[in-house]
Amino acid sequence: MNVIDHKLALKKLTRGSPIIFQTDTLPAIGCIPKFSKVIYKIKKRDTKKPLILMGAENFQFNEIVHKSALDDFKYMASKYWPGPLTIIIPISEKSKVFLSSSNSTLGLRIPNSMMAKFLIKKSGPLLTSSANISGLTPATNAKEISMELPNVDILGPVPWEKCSGKASTIISWVNHGKWKKIREGEVLIPGIS
Repeated sequence: MNVIDHKLALKKLTRGSPIIFQTDTLPAIGCIPKFSKVIYKIKKRDTKKPLILMGAENFQFNEIVHKSALDDFKYMASKYWPGPLTIIIPISEKSKVFLSSSNSTLGLRIPNSMMAKFLIKKSGPLLTSSANISGLTPATNAKEISMELPNVDILGPVPWEKCSGKASTIISWVNHGKWKKIREGEVLIPGIS
């Protein structure tokens, strides 16, 4: 297991390498957005499946979200973040650089994890996915992940604090004031089905 500190993690991220780190739900593999192809290769993930843009603070996403959805986004973000909610939202034209798929929406999340937020405050938002080979059950600790993804550096210190082991809830914006549940997860949101 190759455990690295924050300083080295930031250097590796800027050079295009992904990093595995703990979140509040499941451990994540993340990279700077322009290097997102590496996550698909490592995970053996279908390139049609989008990645999630993880941030450290709500304001990091204000210019990314399309203005038509911004008020609804800000409401949900202020109510449920940091925490186990991924919000799929239309994004502004200038933010297409963050897309890892061909549509014009993006999943956004701010985890309730000191490790993740500290890293992302320094690196800027990271495109992420769960730290596992696609289709396999995600591991919840660094040792198991290092056996499945031995060539990816792990952010220390380890052992990590315990995560929930349950994926985030995913909701998608439909139109003003209307949301649709895509995946039930850790958090329950009243009135969204």
